[in-house]
Amino acid sequence: MRCDLMISLVFVFVLLPFAGFADIGQILNAERRAAGLPQLTQSERLTRAAEVHASDMARRGFFGHRGSDGSNVGKRVRRAGYRFCFVAENIAKGQQSSARAMSAWMQSRGHRRNNLDRRAREYGVARARGNIWVLVLGRSNC
Repeated sequence: MRCDLMISLVFVFVLLPFAGFADIGQILNAERRAAGLPQLTQSERLTRAAEVHASDMARRGFFGHRGSDGSNVGKRVRRAGYRFCFVAENIAKGQQSSARAMSAWMQSRGHRRNNLDRRAREYGVARARGNIWVLVLGRSNC
């Protein structure tokens, strides 16, 4: 119960002020469609993993793929209950809109490769204070 309360408070005070990033999925799927790839669906579990990492970076004042507890994206998505055979993570900082975050990712070779990976089937996204963006792409149960 205490853990649920803490997660709820983090969402209200760290993530909620930056809601409005639903169009990341629309932009992501438009890029995938243009590349002849299947669209992705939003995953609650991948979204939870993205939220946890975004809020961790915002609260602790760091920016990186390794969490403050030493976790990597695979460990974070497993903690969120997502069983994967493919997972990738994009992070960005400073972009003031979802369109700018996606543009930055699409202009970066590694991030673009993640966004257009044929193995991906689902995504989760979060934005935290300081315009910290986390996009997690995955495929489960394969």
